Amino acid sequence: MLTGSQTPPPEAHLLKKPKGAPQASSSPLHPLKSPGALPCSVPFRHRPVLVLSLLALQLLLLLSARFLHAPHLLLRRRSHSTHHPPAATLTDNPCPSGRIYVYDLPPVLNADLIAACNDLSPWASRCVALSNGGFGPPAADLAGVVPSSLLASWYSTDQFAAELIFHRRILNHRCRTADPSAAAAFYVPFYAGLAVGKHLWSSTSTSGDRDRDCAILLRWIKNQDPWKQSNGWDHFITLGRITWDFRRSREGDWGGSFLYMPGMENVTRLLIERNPWDGKDVGIPYPTGFHPRTVDEVREWQQFVLNRNRSTLFGFVGAARSGFKDDFRALLLGECGRAGKGRCRSVDCGGGRCGNRSAETLSLFLDSVFCLQPRGDSFTRRSMFDCMLAGAVPVLFWRRSAYVQYRWYLPGGDEEREGDWSVFIDRRDVRSGAVSVKKVLEKIGEERARRMREKVVEMIPKLLYSATVGGLGEGMQDAFDVAVAGVLRRFREKQLRLHREEDERV
Repeated sequence: MLTGSQTPPPEAHLLKKPKGAPQASSSPLHPLKSPGALPCSVPFRHRPVLVLSLLALQLLLLLSARFLHAPHLLLRRRSHSTHHPPAATLTDNPCPSGRIYVYDLPPVLNADLIAACNDLSPWASRCVALSNGGFGPPAADLAGVVPSSLLASWYSTDQFAAELIFHRRILNHRCRTADPSAAAAFYVPFYAGLAVGKHLWSSTSTSGDRDRDCAILLRWIKNQDPWKQSNGWDHFITLGRITWDFRRSREGDWGGSFLYMPGMENVTRLLIERNPWDGKDVGIPYPTGFHPRTVDEVREWQQFVLNRNRSTLFGFVGAARSGFKDDFRALLLGECGRAGKGRCRSVDCGGGRCGNRSAETLSLFLDSVFCLQPRGDSFTRRSMFDCMLAGAVPVLFWRRSAYVQYRWYLPGGDEEREGDWSVFIDRRDVRSGAVSVKKVLEKIGEERARRMREKVVEMIPKLLYSATVGGLGEGMQDAFDVAVAGVLRRFREKQLRLHREEDERV
């Protein structure tokens, strides 16, 4: 629509006076004639009735003109945009932010990857790790570590299984629709992490191999009507690996180039580690081993970890990087050893000792008040979520490890809120010897440490992924629920902005 002061609104002709119309009188009682000018042929006794009728007609015309001039009544909307219900009915709508359409992708982009699970790693089959819808095998090694009533809800879950977990859940989401014209959001169940991951450590794979499936997906989806209407801004996807595995900018560099491909610039991506400078990346919790089925199971676990008698001030699970100069993990392992018995315990994960087997690591976190969380191979670690799930307080050394990563999940934005559930110690101060981790943690004191642990335990539900396809229920949101609600909220806010801008143009 054209804009500008010289362009009349499209409804202006309705308010124009037709040619040859009688001139309006200046009388305030009637725009056409004054009561004194009524035809003489009308009997005097009927004149009051006629005057009142003409006045009523005048009022009706004025109100009609006013409403015809209202630009918001003429606003054109996209065919699949979300209807704005009256405020009084929002509470009755189970999906106030809109419904979700899940694409039925060609099998090569998801199901075939699972069927070929023996070929997803150059070292070993991934079939067991990806079983049970991504949860992996039951964690029988946790017998005696977790309450026996909860053992059936623990699995040996792979940290890169989020694509399968989200796909299973979203197919059963209460706001899913089979009608794309009724949807406010569109989910793309492409297992990009599995597609790219199988080539990351292969000595024979090329950049083309790492990008092939991603290119197939984009060619396919660009032919779908919902994509054509929005160019992808109301689409979202789960990527089961960190964002840097999809950001190859030059030939021969690490990873695939999926997030740099034309068409991906508008899509919202849910990742276990996001790029803090890309607003389309959203950080979601790494999958951990606890997948409760009910609210009662969550509450039982919360009570168990909150009342746990913790004999160790702080613990550390990790492996030194022998090829790194001044390796920070090795520094922390050394500080832990010097802290003395009862102050620090560690589990050295060298040689792949930890993997998805969690008995030793979970036991350490359950016995520790604090857990040290340096950066991993990238800025984040699954270990931080294992630690918090066990009710221990994470100690961070890089701000990018948590505070700018998981804003839908972890309180942040200022040091006071971050300090409610975590401890931050600048790694540079530890490296220089100016700060001792042990002394910083000892100064916190029992009372404050207890409050911090209570805050961590309070956050546990939204850091885990429920085993029930419909969620935990009773209004308790898990990590999946938080992500989907956040995406729908983001798209609705975007749509409202578009409507406001269109209103202003009109």
